[in-house]
Amino acid sequence: MNGTPRGSDGRERRGWRRRRGWTLTMVATAVLAATAGAAGCGIRPTDVPVDAGPAPTRATCDARPAAQDTVSSEVYLLCGSHIESVHRPIELPESGAGDRVAVAKALLAELQSDPGNEEEAAGFTSEVPPSLEVNGPVGDDPDPALRLSERPSELTAIALVQIICTFANSEPLGGNGHTVLLGGPDDALGGQPQPYACTSAMRTSPEAAHTPVGPA
Repeated sequence: MNGTPRGSDGRERRGWRRRRGWTLTMVATAVLAATAGAAGCGIRPTDVPVDAGPAPTRATCDARPAAQDTVSSEVYLLCGSHIESVHRPIELPESGAGDRVAVAKALLAELQSDPGNEEEAAGFTSEVPPSLEVNGPVGDDPDPALRLSERPSELTAIALVQIICTFANSEPLGGNGHTVLLGGPDDALGGQPQPYACTSAMRTSPEAAHTPVGPA
């Protein structure tokens, strides 16, 4: 017989099991605490700085008007999702039968030019294509008619509203503030000039611009 009292092996085994059980319990508790902490915050902390970029800016659509002692004309530009007017210091030919086309060309050139610094800062842009041209009536066209080098239906709705409202509100062009007669090129596809209206609803929702208001 050895010198170990009976039952000592059993007590040692029970003590080992208790120590092992305590160790497993502590590990499980630590894992649960870590999991709960991760679920609570949802993200892992990081020491790397994150560059979110500049804060978004909001268009004011408020450009400074031209000086009172300067001859200016209204030009309609896109700001956000609306068409708004700005005053630009431009000199136009005086109203007359022979000068209407010159006035229309000058106004179209303004629509095709880049916005000024203040206009750009206020959020104004233009969608009128730089290649677009305008000419006077041909054949049996009514005298107030203007013909574009592209059919109105081929222009974007925004570009068309810009042209309609700029022409319709030009006194030197003989505009009545409401409608303008526009047609396409002088060919089989150009069609007859049709009246297009400049309304507040159209300036707010330009999608309806391609629909004439009625027969010429």
